Amino acid sequence: MKRLFLILMTLVLAAGLVYTVGQPERMTIKLGHIRATDHPSHMGALKFAELVEERIGGRIKVNVFPNSQLGGIQEMFAQIKTGDLEMVYGGINTFGFIDGGDAFEITAIPFLYRDYEHMRSALRADFFKPVFEDAERKTGIKVINITGDTAPRGLTSDRPIRKPGDFKGLKIRTAASEVVLRVMKKLGALPQQIPFADLYIALKTRVVNAQENGAIVVATKSLYEVQDYYMKTDYIRDIETFYINPQFWNNLSEEDQKILMDASEEAGALVTELTQKQLDEAYQLLENKITVIRPPELDLEAIRKVLEGTFEDWEGIKWPKGLLDKIRRM
Repeated sequence: MKRLFLILMTLVLAAGLVYTVGQPERMTIKLGHIRATDHPSHMGALKFAELVEERIGGRIKVNVFPNSQLGGIQEMFAQIKTGDLEMVYGGINTFGFIDGGDAFEITAIPFLYRDYEHMRSALRADFFKPVFEDAERKTGIKVINITGDTAPRGLTSDRPIRKPGDFKGLKIRTAASEVVLRVMKKLGALPQQIPFADLYIALKTRVVNAQENGAIVVATKSLYEVQDYYMKTDYIRDIETFYINPQFWNNLSEEDQKILMDASEEAGALVTELTQKQLDEAYQLLENKITVIRPPELDLEAIRKVLEGTFEDWEGIKWPKGLLDKIRRM
């Protein structure tokens, strides 16, 4: 009986060992972003998490950290490089903020991209692949998908802006971007650096006369209360992007990689849909609050003409020579 008991126990332990070894490893993905919890991009991140967990059978759990809970975009990029964070969902413009990602400043060039589809097609074109590969080597960050429209940047002011000459002497709060600074200086404006948290008061007290955010920001932050005009320039576009730690990505099976890719695509489609809905609502609100100036009253062609050649000196330095022209010809 004793011998039989030992044999049975050995068989049970062996079966348990086989079961344990046979089980796929469970993983957790931390996904961070800077958007608020009511932003379309957060809804997209949650959709991504839901789809991955559903399709991967619970082997991978995705925890979403919104609203800069893990730090700003540069801090999260640093965490991806060290392996302390698996993924980030954020704009492709922000890739140009870090060493090695300089080429992606081309994604913020004014009036270069006609619309979301044009921009996405350009970034997914064969001629852009070497740019992504080079940035991955230099930054230690991999882009797996570029998907999810964002609100294009416009302009508000306490005076109407219809033509290039109207920018002269305009005290405008801008993003801390060399691209935007160059644009405003070329147009004759006086760009100012003011923290976003202080923007409303700065506009109200006329420390600055203007600012350059999109319609959704103007609507949700009530900037229409301290500005009289919204100019629909749509001059800078961005696309939300799924960034990942390359080693983590390479350790996934091809099947799991495909599941993440498919989930990211569906999440981006949801973000695009929700962004358009929010934009429609924002413009409807602004039409009732301030004067919205659109083309052709807003002479975008004349503004573009003034800006011609502003970034040609970065060709072959920040990004490969000829890249601007390839995008323009698409």
